[in-house]
Amino acid sequence: MRSPSESRALVANPTPRPSGTAAPLSPTPAPSGTAPDAKSTPASSTPNATGATESSAADGRSTPQPSLNPRTVATAEARMRVTVPPSVESSAEAAAPQLSIKQMYGIHSGYQRGLSKAQAALDQVAMGKLEHGLALEMSRASFKTARLEGTEVPSGMWPNPKVWAPRHVDGTPDWFVAICYEPGIARIYDLMSSTPAGWRLVASAADTRATPARLPEIATDADGYATSLPEDAPGLLATPRQVAAAHLASMADAEPDPMFADGPWTSDVVRFWQQERAQLEEAGWTLRLSYRQEGPVRALRTGDGGALVWYAARSVDTRKAQRVGAKVSLKGSAAVRTAKKAFAHSANATYGRMYVAHVPPAGSTDPVRVLGEWSDVLEGHGD
Repeated sequence: MRSPSESRALVANPTPRPSGTAAPLSPTPAPSGTAPDAKSTPASSTPNATGATESSAADGRSTPQPSLNPRTVATAEARMRVTVPPSVESSAEAAAPQLSIKQMYGIHSGYQRGLSKAQAALDQVAMGKLEHGLALEMSRASFKTARLEGTEVPSGMWPNPKVWAPRHVDGTPDWFVAICYEPGIARIYDLMSSTPAGWRLVASAADTRATPARLPEIATDADGYATSLPEDAPGLLATPRQVAAAHLASMADAEPDPMFADGPWTSDVVRFWQQERAQLEEAGWTLRLSYRQEGPVRALRTGDGGALVWYAARSVDTRKAQRVGAKVSLKGSAAVRTAKKAFAHSANATYGRMYVAHVPPAGSTDPVRVLGEWSDVLEGHGD
């Protein structure tokens, strides 16, 4: 192994794949210290069950794979068919205060068709009529990355969605969730919300593990409606807001939190960041992590007395050189956004991240399980 004082290149790109599946690194680059050509994994092409930030020293250590976008999938067959109850009108709009099951299917079906067309054309304007907030920013960023890389974004429709909505509450936006599962491909958790401009997707997450985590039953009343819980809802292992804050703090601090079950979006992320920091420090660089919650925390009551919780964050990983020597290049989508340059002084990437988690009821001995993630690079910089 080279001395840390020797010139070498580091490659940095966020998100490990699940434990035990890390791929080996390419050999150490040429003595010139320029960064190797860090080939990115398919940008925004298929959802992946991962969630940290991939980066590794070019010294033979393992490199995790970056996460991908649940809005797209590489296996077109899985998205080219959709089953909606025959009674559902695809153009349904919520005319009455109480959203009907029929309207939910129609709204989500219309979203999927619009998304498929926008993906095929990389149409940034069209996305503004389909998504809102951080979700829109993430999708538009993935389109920009695809254009820069000269790649396509696979399009199609997730099959067989199931929908749940809480009852209408005056003075608050209506919202519902649509969960799609294609065996062997992914489980997708979409959250649609009413906005002044119409219905928009505002959150999503994916689980693409071969055997996805068990989906908790969503509790419903006699009419099939779910129960929405506030951010500070009692009766849970922790409130939805506390769960979101604890999860993001665990990743930002690169420290495990016993509240959470091990997995690709918890313990694997922590281990990755710990290894990343150690490699950078050996090369004379520092690493600073920031995970800042963005948007509301939404929750639905589950049949076990717990809750299914959606939350989002904007993360920034900043690397700074403390001495002359090693260079750093970003990898994956972040590499595309920085023209695969190597940086001698600093390198950073900003990501949008969305999660869904199951929170057990108060008194349970079970941990919180993070069930899925959507991660997309928003920008990258360096000098």
